[in-house]
Amino acid sequence: MTPPLHYAVIGAGIAGLCCARVLADAGVRVSVFDKSRGPSGRMSTRRGEGWACDHGAQYFTARDPLFEAEVARWQAAGVAARWQPRLAVFDAGGRRSSDGAAPARHVGTPRMTAPARLLAEGLDLRLQTTVTALQRYDHGWELATAERGLLAEAFDGVLLAVPAPQALPLLQPMAPALAALAGAARMQGCWALMLRFEAPLALDFDAAFVNDGPLRWIARDTSKPGRSGPETWTLHASAEWSAAHLEDGADAVAAALIAAFRALGGAMPLAWSAHRWRYAITDAATAGRCAWDAAAGLGLCGDWLNGGRVEGAWLSGHALAQRVLADVRDALRAGLVQA
Repeated sequence: MTPPLHYAVIGAGIAGLCCARVLADAGVRVSVFDKSRGPSGRMSTRRGEGWACDHGAQYFTARDPLFEAEVARWQAAGVAARWQPRLAVFDAGGRRSSDGAAPARHVGTPRMTAPARLLAEGLDLRLQTTVTALQRYDHGWELATAERGLLAEAFDGVLLAVPAPQALPLLQPMAPALAALAGAARMQGCWALMLRFEAPLALDFDAAFVNDGPLRWIARDTSKPGRSGPETWTLHASAEWSAAHLEDGADAVAAALIAAFRALGGAMPLAWSAHRWRYAITDAATAGRCAWDAAAGLGLCGDWLNGGRVEGAWLSGHALAQRVLADVRDALRAGLVQA
């Protein structure tokens, strides 16, 4: 008998977790690898003593019926809720009203990581495992890792759910066409700053888009559903400013962003933390929702293949899982693999 198929998913962000969840729910064996200490990718929350602050994705919207149904499932499970902030927009000419026709905004509850943790439940999730190389043999794919060396097991397929620049070196020796796809993607960095205060700020807005200066987005994190603890704000720098200052020290970045925040009515924080996202934003969709090389058993998914955003990442992972399952069903019908 041929053993059951076993796929490796590299990346435990929303795209990778969705892909793994769909495959696992269909009965396919899946192992998920991630270099971080927990699942969620850029749907991330920084936690400290007595405080927490979302410093990656700030909210998500749902337009596609598939993702709308998934968000409804998250809400029913208590890991997501609608966020209705008092929203402002700052331009070079000053403040103006926000667009009230925007789609509903949702956040994870009690933290942005909660939906990812729901998706990860029951999965074979291997954290703090950095995959550094792929090698294909007659018996399948083998993975080399920074922490554990070459893993003893082999996989029938490898599904990469990491930012394009991280996928590229894994693909170049083995899959030139997929490597070219990843190489063509343009991802931008973003500096994030988390601010803590002793008391709530007397501002008449909870979040704002900023279209002038170093900032692009500011938000009162404690205005989101399910949050507790001291007043916290997240500041995101613009892509242009982040690119120009990507290698600056955290102190210099914090000084510039806090000054810009204070110019909008903010205050000097009690304390701050900085995080540099090297691969935060995708310029545009690259080539459809996902990429799948059935002959090689290699696939790609992620928001960079589907126009960015949490919804784009989830839909990309879902699409790749469907492509893989279609081939698995064909192999089952042909008697080539075991269920």
